[in-house]
Amino acid sequence: MNPTFSFEFFPPRTPDGAAKLRAVRDELAAVGPDYFSVTFGAGGSTREGTRATVMDIHAAGLTAAPHIACIGSTRTDIAALLDDYRAAGIRRLVALRGDMPSGSGPVRGELHYANELIEFIRTHSGDWFHVEVACYPEMHPQARSPRDDLENFIRKVRAGANAAITQYFYNSDAYFRFVEDAQAAGCTVPIVPGIMPITNYAQLARFSDACGAEIPRWIRKRLEAYGDDRASIRAFGLDVVTDLCEQLLAVDAPGLHFYTMNQSEASLALWQRLGLSARRG
Repeated sequence: MNPTFSFEFFPPRTPDGAAKLRAVRDELAAVGPDYFSVTFGAGGSTREGTRATVMDIHAAGLTAAPHIACIGSTRTDIAALLDDYRAAGIRRLVALRGDMPSGSGPVRGELHYANELIEFIRTHSGDWFHVEVACYPEMHPQARSPRDDLENFIRKVRAGANAAITQYFYNSDAYFRFVEDAQAAGCTVPIVPGIMPITNYAQLARFSDACGAEIPRWIRKRLEAYGDDRASIRAFGLDVVTDLCEQLLAVDAPGLHFYTMNQSEASLALWQRLGLSARRG
């Protein structure tokens, strides 16, 4: 199976942001990724923005994969969204439980977990969609234990997932061990590493603390030492993440999924360093 390479966006909030994202999208499209995914905000807060961004990507003749989540949504809501995407010719989805909006009361929705969402997608839409799911090599921050987290992932695979995308990580051994454990538990779908370029240490530390992704101590200390020297942070980050990607591709990881933060520069620099243009012919 050929590796898949993809870029992730979040829906812009303003017309100016949408225009900038189109420019970023076109720059990234030039290197020939397999698809672009678009995130879905907590509690469905970006539902219309996600849909609009996906349709814009699709209208440009590119492959789009909307995130779809069950938190805060009814079966009717989800069915309508699935029908809308199918009618447009969208063939990929990233199916997630989703996050609760901060400071809100209970808005759980009718489906509580990602495996239930995947089962609903399969019941409603059959095999029309190629469904990606999330997994966490360093454990989901809300999981009770690594074993429970792995079991939750396997439930999603058995519910009908075609592939998985990991949370980002900087310790390749965590990914290798997770894949080994998943395969031992009967997982046969590709587990694509999620890759987060390092360009802004304060932002990265905030994200990592929230999502449970570990920044190894030696990387933290080097980044802290650079202070406000953005150029040094970017250069060091490019070296670190390039090395990580090379380790992953050397053992035939089934692709790479780049978390772009709606920017093109860092992801394109990694792409070029890795020789992916030559790799993809």
